Amino acid sequence: MQPKPSFDPAITDEFPNFVTHLECSYTGEKLEAGQLHGLSPAGKPILVRYDLKALSNALSKKDLAQRPGGFWRYREFLPVRQARNIVSLGEVMTPLLSLPSLAGKGGELIVKDEGRLPTGSFKARGLALAVSMAKELGVSRLAMPTNGNAGAAMAAYATRAGMETTIFCPDDTPEVNVSEIEYQGGKVYRVNGLINDCGKIVGEGKEATGWFDCSTLKEPYRIEGKKTMGLELAEQLGWDVPDVIFYPTGGGTGLIGMWKAFDELEAIGWIGSKRPKMVAVQSTGCAPIVKAYEKGEEHAPVWEGAYTHASGIRVPVAVGDFLILRAVRASGGFAIAVTDEAITKSQAEVAQKEGVLLCPEGAATCAAYKQSLADGRIKESDRAVLYNCATGLKYPMPPISRTLDKNLPIDYSKI
Repeated sequence: MQPKPSFDPAITDEFPNFVTHLECSYTGEKLEAGQLHGLSPAGKPILVRYDLKALSNALSKKDLAQRPGGFWRYREFLPVRQARNIVSLGEVMTPLLSLPSLAGKGGELIVKDEGRLPTGSFKARGLALAVSMAKELGVSRLAMPTNGNAGAAMAAYATRAGMETTIFCPDDTPEVNVSEIEYQGGKVYRVNGLINDCGKIVGEGKEATGWFDCSTLKEPYRIEGKKTMGLELAEQLGWDVPDVIFYPTGGGTGLIGMWKAFDELEAIGWIGSKRPKMVAVQSTGCAPIVKAYEKGEEHAPVWEGAYTHASGIRVPVAVGDFLILRAVRASGGFAIAVTDEAITKSQAEVAQKEGVLLCPEGAATCAAYKQSLADGRIKESDRAVLYNCATGLKYPMPPISRTLDKNLPIDYSKI
């Protein structure tokens, strides 16, 4: 049974809050907390910094263990000051599912199934925090580009908060994503381009419309929401980390957030210095981070002609490219690209052998795991965690044509 969500909407008092300041992730320039920020003055993502000593004095593992599940249980690690500003849709702690038939010999393969979150994807984590902080800072209108799931999450949480949302998506975005955005209160436009083209429209429209740009890493708080994946994983593993994490990487917010979470947990003494190898997984049809990693570069130029049916990782350029690459290299990890054919094959294999329905992006991590075992980049004995970022129910599955006619004799030997 899943634990009850941690947030009680009847709570109206102030949370203990340990935010000291915000900081440019590139230059280290300090910025004032409690103010509305987009990118830093240097045009780079902004990180939230905390008084971790005070946090560790205020919260123990034992205290945390008494709380119900869901990522709001980590409120001391988060920037929201007033509990009444929390926007919640019933978040739960997502399960770890073992895949024993696909694990290396002597190793362990685990899926963290983020499809159990509201709106069916891990985008709920980042957008719940972004919308909650937008509410706290007095924002009433939000806009963003999306490949699907982020737009659905923002529409749902913003509608819950009484905010207006305008969302732009590539014109080949899956219909279910476009429909759920609109149905949950967002105003959605299809654009004849990719997500970076949609992002350009959002950025250029800010002055004329007054909306706040909630694009990936262009505000400070989606990272803090995605950070909870790392906090939650460490707790589920008994305050330990796995040997390797395979993460489907488009904008890379979750990979950056988890790396930040592990640093914060070590700083308060809850984990040691061990880190998992962080593996950025992309498609061969859109692999800017892989290309930059292999060339030893810190920034990844725009990937021209991007294509993959795993639309969540079809991101031709990432504003946080240097943060992704720094985390990958510092961890001893790597960036890897897999074909769409391998993604489809892994999706079917996990469903048919383990009964776990992955989204295409989640299946990409399984394909990357198998490829990494084969080429020796990870060990058979490793404990590996794959992130399934959305429910597989949102994506097309092979059609089934098998039928029976109730009015005709049935040959049961052929069933």
